[in-house]
Amino acid sequence: MMRDFLNGLVGTSAVFSRTVSETDVSGFAQITGDDHPNHTDESYARSVGLGGRVAQGALLVGFIAGASSRYLEQVGRPAVSYGYDNVRFLNLVGIGDRLEIIYEITGVDHAKNNAAATVHITNERGELVAAGTNILHFTSS
Repeated sequence: MMRDFLNGLVGTSAVFSRTVSETDVSGFAQITGDDHPNHTDESYARSVGLGGRVAQGALLVGFIAGASSRYLEQVGRPAVSYGYDNVRFLNLVGIGDRLEIIYEITGVDHAKNNAAATVHITNERGELVAAGTNILHFTSS
Protein backbone atom coordinates (compact mmCIF):
# COMPACT_ATOMS: atom_id res chain seq x y z
CA MET A 1 0.00 0.00 0.00
CA MET A 2 2.80 2.46 0.89
CA ARG A 3 4.63 1.45 -2.30
CA ASP A 4 1.63 2.41 -4.44
CA PHE A 5 1.20 5.66 -2.53
CA LEU A 6 4.86 6.64 -3.01
CA ASN A 7 4.85 5.69 -6.70
CA GLY A 8 1.81 7.91 -7.20
CA LEU A 9 3.68 10.94 -5.86
CA VAL A 10 6.29 11.14 -8.62
CA GLY A 11 5.50 14.12 -10.84
CA THR A 12 3.09 15.75 -8.40
CA SER A 13 3.84 19.29 -7.29
CA ALA A 14 2.85 22.38 -5.36
CA VAL A 15 3.60 26.06 -5.84
CA PHE A 16 4.08 28.58 -3.05
CA SER A 17 4.44 32.30 -3.78
CA ARG A 18 5.76 34.94 -1.46
CA THR A 19 6.89 38.55 -1.66
CA VAL A 20 9.95 39.06 0.53
CA SER A 21 9.14 41.77 3.04
CA GLU A 22 11.12 43.98 5.38
CA THR A 23 9.48 42.09 8.24
CA ASP A 24 10.64 38.74 6.81
CA VAL A 25 14.28 39.79 6.63
CA SER A 26 14.47 41.74 9.91
CA GLY A 27 12.40 39.16 11.82
CA PHE A 28 14.54 36.32 10.52
CA ALA A 29 17.65 38.26 11.58
CA GLN A 30 16.25 38.66 15.09
CA ILE A 31 15.12 35.04 15.42
CA THR A 32 18.29 33.43 14.05
CA GLY A 33 20.99 35.97 14.81
CA ASP A 34 21.81 36.19 11.08
CA ASP A 35 21.99 39.97 11.30
CA HIS A 36 24.94 40.57 9.00
CA PRO A 37 24.90 44.05 7.42
CA ASN A 38 24.17 42.40 4.04
CA HIS A 39 20.68 41.86 5.46
CA THR A 40 20.26 44.72 7.94
CA ASP A 41 22.12 47.80 6.68
CA GLU A 42 21.02 49.32 3.37
CA SER A 43 24.06 51.63 3.00
CA TYR A 44 26.49 48.82 3.75
CA ALA A 45 24.80 46.45 1.31
CA ARG A 46 24.92 49.10 -1.42
CA SER A 47 28.55 49.97 -0.64
CA VAL A 48 29.66 46.36 -1.15
CA GLY A 49 27.89 46.04 -4.50
CA LEU A 50 24.75 44.16 -3.51
CA GLY A 51 22.43 46.91 -4.75
CA GLY A 52 20.65 46.94 -1.39
CA ARG A 53 19.86 44.60 1.46
CA VAL A 54 19.40 40.95 0.52
CA ALA A 55 17.41 38.13 2.08
CA GLN A 56 19.23 35.46 4.07
CA GLY A 57 19.80 32.18 2.26
CA ALA A 58 18.36 30.28 5.20
CA LEU A 59 15.18 32.34 4.85
CA LEU A 60 14.86 30.93 1.33
CA VAL A 61 15.19 27.42 2.80
CA GLY A 62 12.33 28.40 5.09
CA PHE A 63 10.26 29.22 2.01
CA ILE A 64 11.04 25.73 0.70
CA ALA A 65 9.59 24.41 3.97
CA GLY A 66 6.49 26.50 3.26
CA ALA A 67 6.18 24.89 -0.17
CA SER A 68 6.52 21.42 1.37
CA SER A 69 3.70 22.30 3.78
CA ARG A 70 1.49 23.29 0.85
CA TYR A 71 2.41 20.02 -0.85
CA LEU A 72 1.54 17.95 2.23
CA GLU A 73 -1.84 19.72 2.49
CA GLN A 74 -2.58 18.44 -1.02
CA VAL A 75 -1.41 14.89 -0.30
CA GLY A 76 -3.25 14.61 3.01
CA ARG A 77 -0.81 12.17 4.56
CA PRO A 78 1.57 12.79 7.49
CA ALA A 79 5.26 13.29 6.75
CA VAL A 80 8.27 15.07 8.17
CA SER A 81 11.19 16.73 6.44
CA TYR A 82 14.37 14.67 6.55
CA GLY A 83 16.47 17.56 5.29
CA TYR A 84 17.64 19.62 2.37
CA ASP A 85 20.31 18.54 -0.07
CA ASN A 86 22.35 20.45 -2.63
CA VAL A 87 20.70 23.79 -1.89
CA ARG A 88 22.32 26.55 -3.92
CA PHE A 89 21.69 30.29 -3.94
CA LEU A 90 22.12 31.43 -7.52
CA ASN A 91 20.97 35.06 -7.53
CA LEU A 92 20.41 37.72 -4.91
CA VAL A 93 16.94 38.16 -3.44
CA GLY A 94 16.02 41.65 -2.31
CA ILE A 95 13.21 43.05 -0.22
CA GLY A 96 10.16 43.36 -2.44
CA ASP A 97 11.12 40.49 -4.74
CA ARG A 98 8.18 38.22 -5.57
CA LEU A 99 9.24 34.59 -5.39
CA GLU A 100 7.64 31.46 -6.75
CA ILE A 101 8.71 28.20 -5.13
CA ILE A 102 7.99 25.16 -7.30
CA TYR A 103 8.09 21.92 -5.34
CA GLU A 104 7.96 18.71 -7.40
CA ILE A 105 8.38 15.10 -6.30
CA THR A 106 11.01 13.58 -8.58
CA GLY A 107 11.88 10.31 -6.84
CA VAL A 108 11.04 7.87 -4.09
CA ASP A 109 12.95 5.49 -1.83
CA HIS A 110 10.58 2.63 -0.99
CA ALA A 111 12.91 1.11 1.61
CA LYS A 112 12.85 4.31 3.67
CA ASN A 113 9.33 5.60 2.81
CA ASN A 114 10.97 8.76 1.50
CA ALA A 115 10.17 11.04 -1.39
CA ALA A 116 12.60 13.54 -2.91
CA ALA A 117 11.33 16.88 -4.16
CA THR A 118 13.26 19.05 -6.56
CA VAL A 119 12.71 22.69 -5.65
CA HIS A 120 13.23 25.76 -7.84
CA ILE A 121 12.79 29.31 -6.61
CA THR A 122 12.38 32.02 -9.24
CA ASN A 123 11.85 35.75 -8.92
CA GLU A 124 9.34 37.94 -10.76
CA ARG A 125 11.84 38.37 -13.61
CA GLY A 126 11.92 34.59 -14.15
CA GLU A 127 15.47 34.27 -12.80
CA LEU A 128 16.33 31.14 -10.86
CA VAL A 129 17.46 32.40 -7.45
CA ALA A 130 17.76 29.09 -5.56
CA ALA A 131 17.44 25.36 -6.13
CA GLY A 132 17.77 22.21 -4.12
CA THR A 133 16.19 18.99 -2.94
CA ASN A 134 13.94 18.33 0.05
CA ILE A 135 13.52 14.83 1.44
CA LEU A 136 10.15 13.94 2.95
CA HIS A 137 9.66 10.88 5.15
CA PHE A 138 6.14 9.50 5.14
CA THR A 139 4.92 7.66 8.20
CA SER A 140 3.37 4.25 7.64
CA SER A 141 -0.06 5.17 8.99
